[in-house]
Amino acid sequence: MRRNKGLSFYRRRKKVNAAILAEVMKYILGIAISIFLAVVIVYLFGLRTGVIGTSMEPELANGQEVLINRFAYKLANPKAGDVVVFLPNGNQNTHYYVKRVVACPGDRVQIREGVLYINGDAVEDAYDLIADAGIAENEIRLKDNEYFVMGDNCNSSEDSRSGNIGPVRRDHIVGEAWFKLGSGNAGLVH
Repeated sequence: MRRNKGLSFYRRRKKVNAAILAEVMKYILGIAISIFLAVVIVYLFGLRTGVIGTSMEPELANGQEVLINRFAYKLANPKAGDVVVFLPNGNQNTHYYVKRVVACPGDRVQIREGVLYINGDAVEDAYDLIADAGIAENEIRLKDNEYFVMGDNCNSSEDSRSGNIGPVRRDHIVGEAWFKLGSGNAGLVH
């Protein structure tokens, strides 16, 4: 005699297979980690800005975009030679400036007869004769958390020599320019 397949109160419930559940959880965890890493990477390295003018030539050209590493200076301070991105005087209503750090807190800066002097030593190889010493005509001693920045093409640069920019405070530095974008000229910023 055959039983009818009707309603049965004795039917066993199917158990969830632990192996399948573990596999699904692995995928969910992997997706969550990927999303978290993407957000962190975009926050730390995804900010980009364009170079305005010829002040950083030949390293960076007018209109070229650079990626900004906002994490670089969370653990360490900028050092001489770094290319930094900053807002002059912290002004949120202006564009980002991209310049090279030439002097750090505590250093003495002066430009005499077209030559840059850091702590009394001439830095002749880095720049052509500097036509305008600006505020660096007289020796400047940088305070704690102040940096003196200049464009690589110093005779076509508005930088720390200018009275409306002056030494750049540490908290006005957004990050380090670490990667340049552009056709044929992409790569790390030196």
